[in-house]
Amino acid sequence: MVRHTRLVAPPLIELRDVGKTYDTGGGLAVEVLRGLSLTVRAGEFVAVMGASGSGKSTLMNLLGLLDKPSRGEYRLAGADVASLDRDELARLRRDTFGFVFQQYNLIPTATARENVEVPAIYAGLPPAERRKRAESLLAQLGLDGRFDNRPNQLSGGQQQRVSIARALMNGGRIILADEPTGALDSRSGAEVMALLKQLAAAGHTIILITHDRAIAEAADRIVEIADGRITHDTGTARSAVPPAPFVGETRRAVSPALSVGEALKAARRALSADLLRTALTLLGIIIGTAAVIALMAIGEGSRQTVLDQLAVFGTNRLYVNPGNESGRGPGGTLSARDADLVRDVPNVAAAMPYLQGQVTVRYGNVDARTTATAVTTDYPRILNWPLSEGVFFTREDERGLAAVAVIGRQVARTLFADGVDPIGRFILVNNVPFQVIGVLSEKGAVSGDADDDDTIAIPFETGSQRIFGTPNLSWISVLIDDLGKADRTSRDIAAVLAAKHHVQDFRIYNKAASIEARSRAQNSLTLLLGFTATISLFVGGIGVMNIMLMSVTERTREIGIRMATGARTRDILRQFLAEALMLSGAGGAAGLVLGHLAGLTATLVGTRVIFTLHAAIGAVLCGALTGLVFGFMPARRAARLEPVTALARE
Repeated sequence: MVRHTRLVAPPLIELRDVGKTYDTGGGLAVEVLRGLSLTVRAGEFVAVMGASGSGKSTLMNLLGLLDKPSRGEYRLAGADVASLDRDELARLRRDTFGFVFQQYNLIPTATARENVEVPAIYAGLPPAERRKRAESLLAQLGLDGRFDNRPNQLSGGQQQRVSIARALMNGGRIILADEPTGALDSRSGAEVMALLKQLAAAGHTIILITHDRAIAEAADRIVEIADGRITHDTGTARSAVPPAPFVGETRRAVSPALSVGEALKAARRALSADLLRTALTLLGIIIGTAAVIALMAIGEGSRQTVLDQLAVFGTNRLYVNPGNESGRGPGGTLSARDADLVRDVPNVAAAMPYLQGQVTVRYGNVDARTTATAVTTDYPRILNWPLSEGVFFTREDERGLAAVAVIGRQVARTLFADGVDPIGRFILVNNVPFQVIGVLSEKGAVSGDADDDDTIAIPFETGSQRIFGTPNLSWISVLIDDLGKADRTSRDIAAVLAAKHHVQDFRIYNKAASIEARSRAQNSLTLLLGFTATISLFVGGIGVMNIMLMSVTERTREIGIRMATGARTRDILRQFLAEALMLSGAGGAAGLVLGHLAGLTATLVGTRVIFTLHAAIGAVLCGALTGLVFGFMPARRAARLEPVTALARE
């Protein structure tokens, strides 16, 4: 006769002299487990029974790696778990354990299917496969048609079925059920126990925590516990074949893109749960971003207006004025010969004698006071002032003392009625007749309060002899080639004129340096406006931090649920950072629109506004960075919670 030897599966769980002590504060310690030893083999259905406070729930937390023993040894499948870090423990919870809690512990903002999918998310299962498996499990547990219901739309028994489906999502090799029928009516409780028996028959290792002997009798083995010690163990073990794992569910590499996508999806769901609070939090980021964009645009418009006004007659210019720097020395005079000397200085492109004064102009029965300038043919080039009509006078006009004039747009409007072409008309300048041969393009008021279009230009020799009666210049306008050599060119001009005059009886004004100084000042003002607006972003960031801290506090149990189902530290950190980023990103986008609307509104009251791409990008990125920076501390706080502590939080 051949004897068949019954093979007993090796220990799956082994506790050796395990103790757990809690520090209650004030130097007081409470010992909950006292040198407990327990062995559970694969495929067993074990009931751990004891009264309230006996330590059975603490035992379940230790078995499920939600907590750590104070002393003793815990071996899971032969491996000592004491040396594992937080993420390795999370991987074991994800791949090995399935939890069924008395209070179901479902995420309230997620649907039944989404709750079941949670462990598979952290296992890296693709969305389509994850969805298919979750729906299959729910259907097997009698919840077909309830996939999209949220927990508050399900009965207690249905919620517990969702919890069981979640426990099975990654295979559920070991299912830990803590008082699974405690919150159910007798009928629903019986259905849940029937499900657990079916799972045990299928080869799952079931550890049931209960205080009810009638419930415990459903198990193959009963372990009684009191005062932190095992007082009785029926020791009835049965051999069973462990369930075949769900193919691929525990060994997939989690894609970073998938992880971020799932974090953003969860963030959207969490933020939409309380839209009013989310909107109020967004307000700070929106206002801050809008303020940065609008004020930077106004500052840039103001800066550009100043530069346009300064550069309207050219930026690379120097002026040589009669009189010394202090104003207390000899007055000095400048002549056309001095302009010729300056013209020969290196880096000087042109030097023009400039004679200016007030005159009376008349056409028909209309007369007006205006500014006349006696200049050379270099006038349009040096002053960067083209003509809108006609031509400028020539060198022959200068040599021949021609009585021709080029008038500004304001003079044309004053002397000539609408529709009258000024070209070819004769006007009187201090009673001297001049023929209008050209009209300058319009510049506007760019020199203080004066209107620069209210001017008339005539040949230098004609003006000095027939209008002003003097060869002494008002100043010399100098056009230079290389703006970077402006200071050196200024020194060279001073040396040439000083050698001729034998005294420093002139002043040189470097307009290029003045423009640069004013540009720097305007840039500083623009930055000041931007910095002031950034303070609003800072305040908005504090709002994000506050809301995230509140969110961590309110959702501590959800964090515990996610950790129990396999979330690693970086998964929790990523989720809450995603929420902060989504808050600040949405606020930045809304602020971008509001900032442009505010800028456009400013244009209606005559303010020049220039939107720049770098300001818009900078404001939005700054808002997003603010959200991330201020959201990091709450996210880190959430990620560092212990699973057992988080699950115990009401």
